[in-house]
Amino acid sequence: MRLMPALWLAIATVLGACASTPNPEVRQALATALASKQHWQSLALQTEVFRVQAYVPPTFNGEALTVYLEGDGFAWRTSRQPSADPTPLDPLALRLALAQPDGNAAYLGRPCQYLDAQQAPCATRYWGEARFAENVVRSLDQAVGQLKFRAGAQRVVLVGYSGGGALAMLLAARRSDVQRVVTVAGNLDHTAWTRHHRVTPLHGSLNPSSLRSGLAQVEQVHLVGEQDRIITPQLVEAFVAGYTAGHRAQVRVLSGYDHHCCWAKDWSKIWSQQLPHN
Repeated sequence: MRLMPALWLAIATVLGACASTPNPEVRQALATALASKQHWQSLALQTEVFRVQAYVPPTFNGEALTVYLEGDGFAWRTSRQPSADPTPLDPLALRLALAQPDGNAAYLGRPCQYLDAQQAPCATRYWGEARFAENVVRSLDQAVGQLKFRAGAQRVVLVGYSGGGALAMLLAARRSDVQRVVTVAGNLDHTAWTRHHRVTPLHGSLNPSSLRSGLAQVEQVHLVGEQDRIITPQLVEAFVAGYTAGHRAQVRVLSGYDHHCCWAKDWSKIWSQQLPHN
């Protein structure tokens, strides 16, 4: 998939991509160091298709578990060249999980992030056109189940950043234990997104927009930055406008925020002031 120059410029600015990009081992070490500061543990979860990297706190307490789903990561090295490994340069969803001020939280990376992206079944398509493929969603579904069992939880809240927002919605459409979905700069309709940016459609991916009937009664809060050029407020608002009457989704546009800033820094405040806690 080729990205148009303006979109690539925005992504490169957000991610700080450059010739001196840290190698995957350094990127994983960063995530582990962030987690270790709060005594969280690294955990590789084996699913039917992929191994999935998780970070979890030393103990859990309570009936609800909030699972944070990472974004697309370092998917593209240049506008024409996909990266060899999608491990994030800055794991923003992990930062959100660590900043949650109360309740149980855990973190899930995406398939092929953190772990060896050169080993089967990983392939560049899984951070390209098939980033939301059925086997990706199924693997994350199984990983969420493993985390829920580990936590002794009865229900889950799913928080997805960027492309992780699409996956949070796709998971909610197939699980019966999802109390709420929160997306942060979430890609909720990749068909509309690729059309908006004039890039190649994600033909190998499932799309939450095709599952609106099954998602309408799931409580949803979609947070988006007013200055986000990658996932614009208009894209998020259009997704919610596609629901029929009686849906349980709401959009909150935050002034001064873009695709990266300043979600992690302000997450404790956002969690307390912007999100329901029933």
